Amino acid sequence: MNMDQIRICVIGLGYVGLPLARLFSTKYPTVGFDMNQARVDALMQGCDATLEVDNGLLQEAIKNGFRCTTDIEEIRDCNFYVVAVPTPVDKNNNPDLSPLYGASTTVGKVISKGDIVVYESTVYPGVTEDDCVPVVEKTSGLKLNVDFFAGYSPERINPGDKLHTVEKIKKVTSGSTPEAADIIDSVYASVIQAGTHKASSIKVAEAAKVIENSQRDINIAFVNELSKIFNKMGIDTREVLEAAATKWNFLPFKPGLVGGHCIGVDPYYLAQCAQRHGYNPEIILAGRRMNDGMGEYVASETVKLMLKKGIQVLKSHVLIMGFTFKENCPDVRNTKVIDIYNSLKEYSVDITVYDPWANPSIAKREYGIDIVNELPQRKFDTIVLAVAHEAFLGVNIQKLCLDNHVIFDVKGILDKNIIDGRL
Repeated sequence: MNMDQIRICVIGLGYVGLPLARLFSTKYPTVGFDMNQARVDALMQGCDATLEVDNGLLQEAIKNGFRCTTDIEEIRDCNFYVVAVPTPVDKNNNPDLSPLYGASTTVGKVISKGDIVVYESTVYPGVTEDDCVPVVEKTSGLKLNVDFFAGYSPERINPGDKLHTVEKIKKVTSGSTPEAADIIDSVYASVIQAGTHKASSIKVAEAAKVIENSQRDINIAFVNELSKIFNKMGIDTREVLEAAATKWNFLPFKPGLVGGHCIGVDPYYLAQCAQRHGYNPEIILAGRRMNDGMGEYVASETVKLMLKKGIQVLKSHVLIMGFTFKENCPDVRNTKVIDIYNSLKEYSVDITVYDPWANPSIAKREYGIDIVNELPQRKFDTIVLAVAHEAFLGVNIQKLCLDNHVIFDVKGILDKNIIDGRL
């Protein structure tokens, strides 16, 4: 396959797929495919609801030939397919590969001899070759490494991060044959400013991705546990971490909620992979248990502070500031703020959730709760600052509180002289 003959299709136009497709379109004829017609319509009007691609850049890309579609016939003439669909876990934290199976079926319907399919979705080692490729083969009637080729290049998108954008993050690539690996690496290298790292095999690339976020999860779990310990000792965890960070090789992790579609999910993929091979992981799942319990812990500590101040908890008015899984981003997938909300609800308190970034209709659909985008004009018994949106830095928190109140700062961004508790 010659580089000047490459025609790219990116399947899945979410937080990962759209920025990648837009980037590819600067170098190659590119089509974005998604099953959501409303999403495609909005993109073709030059509007990205995820805010990952600047509308000006998107409109420029469309003007230069980039298009999005739900019509499978419009991607049939492509020859380099990139799958960037979500890989969530189910309610039992088991990996849900159904989006990958669906995307692989789509690829199988349009792939031709000599074509390449590259997977970017987070998986555990073996999924690309043992689960996805067989679906492509069965649907297409073609054979891997005979009629078509495959690769894996793990996504490294950081939602809301305008500094580390897709082209500025080094990309790991791999292929099902040495020749395919070379082509795949060349395609990515032609648009990724930070360069690429060609892994020796697809499984190595898959494993590299799944441990990246597992490592962060474990490190955050450690400082979350430290936060619980130091809280009992009456020591400020943030001050401890600040002092420890003066050592040159100290890793500067901070306690907090761990949600989103990566750090809170990927460790379960690695754990299941380990269990399939007869090993029961201990540290990985211990980290998950610690981090998954932090929302309930924040709620419990908040209630304790209210009781110490003589605040009537029953029917008290609580404001939760922030609902997205991270700051300055509209993404509410796997947000752990919902755990704070649900735990506080057990005490029969009246809760208002304020987030200027989150879409209220999505929050209602996904979590069944009402949130507001405008700062409430009333006073509260308790405020929980759960997300470090820049918009919150200009808010006079104390003016939102009754005289006797509690402020719990989950993110550690407020003046410690005005708060009652923080992680």
